[in-house]
Amino acid sequence: MDASWTDRWNDRYSKEEFAYGEQPNNYLKEQLAKLSIGSILFPAEGEGRNAVYAAKMGWDVSAFDISIEGKNKALRLAETNQVSIDYQVGELQTLNFQAEQFDVIALIYAHFPAEIKSSIHQTLDKYLRKDGIIIFEAFSKNHLDYIAKNEKVGGPKELAMLFSIEEIQADFENYEIVELVETVIELNEGVFHNGQGSVIRFVGRKN
Repeated sequence: MDASWTDRWNDRYSKEEFAYGEQPNNYLKEQLAKLSIGSILFPAEGEGRNAVYAAKMGWDVSAFDISIEGKNKALRLAETNQVSIDYQVGELQTLNFQAEQFDVIALIYAHFPAEIKSSIHQTLDKYLRKDGIIIFEAFSKNHLDYIAKNEKVGGPKELAMLFSIEEIQADFENYEIVELVETVIELNEGVFHNGQGSVIRFVGRKN
């Protein structure tokens, strides 16, 4: 990822308001409620809303992002909520996660540049233990139609950065599929996720 990518997110997260709100993603909440508490990793975690929620539930939380402004905001949110999270800044290949370190990895709107998104998924797989769980929600390739109607719903405008069911099946081929659907949902998350959007939702258990 080049500097313009980092600069974009630092700019977004440097504002006073929380770009995607302070409340956790609804799908994440639903799925965490079904699981035993353990260790969880949040890639591309931004301002920390989901990581802080998991920490409040008792999870051992790790997170990373390329944005130092995101980390700063996440740590303030954690302090406000009287929890601690381990938050690293940098690209995934530079960070010091360990093989089979996590019980759960939660990819919530973790849209990476098209040329590296599959390789990031494959690297993250190494950090998840056997029988560990992936929780995934992100915009589908059909989401471009929803952006055209309402830019406030947010999401990448580059087709290759969006997801298809087939891509998820390929990236996580060694997983038992608990759920894998494309669906339209109503988003109300902070400043940048508002309105109807098309998403892929996936829960998988690592074989």
